[in-house]
Amino acid sequence: MDPQHVAILKLFTALSLLSVSMIRGLTAGVTMETPSPPHMWCNESRLQREVEVCGVYFRKDMDQVDPRNWCNLTHFISEYDVFTRCTEEKSEGTQCFWPNPLVESFIIRIHKQFFSNCTDPPPDWVDPPDEMLTVLILIPVFLTLAMIAIVVWCSKRSDLLA
Repeated sequence: MDPQHVAILKLFTALSLLSVSMIRGLTAGVTMETPSPPHMWCNESRLQREVEVCGVYFRKDMDQVDPRNWCNLTHFISEYDVFTRCTEEKSEGTQCFWPNPLVESFIIRIHKQFFSNCTDPPPDWVDPPDEMLTVLILIPVFLTLAMIAIVVWCSKRSDLLA
């Protein structure tokens, strides 16, 4: 190895040792344990009990809303927001991520209880009358023919003018 490469190698080694010693000095007395992810500590049985409390409060709030207005979100948006925040806080309190399958299934149960009749009926698709259908088909056909005629006419005129 030539002297230049040896000098670079020594410099690199010295810098590596210096950075290692600086890191050790900065982290002296600090343990470098990697915490487990929050979902590893999740207490699902406790979470189930906690979100049931959110459901009880939501049911009490929804008792104050006229059942005819249960499909109109503007009548209970604040109650639903409180319910959602409650499930989120209970999840975080039990160190579970949010949303999780347990909370999602609970929210689905609440939705089935209060909002199962809120779906719009499927639309009845009906064909238009034959006269209307004929007009709807012929208009694009005639417009296409008219555009072709205009393009042909303009191309012939440009030949005459040139």
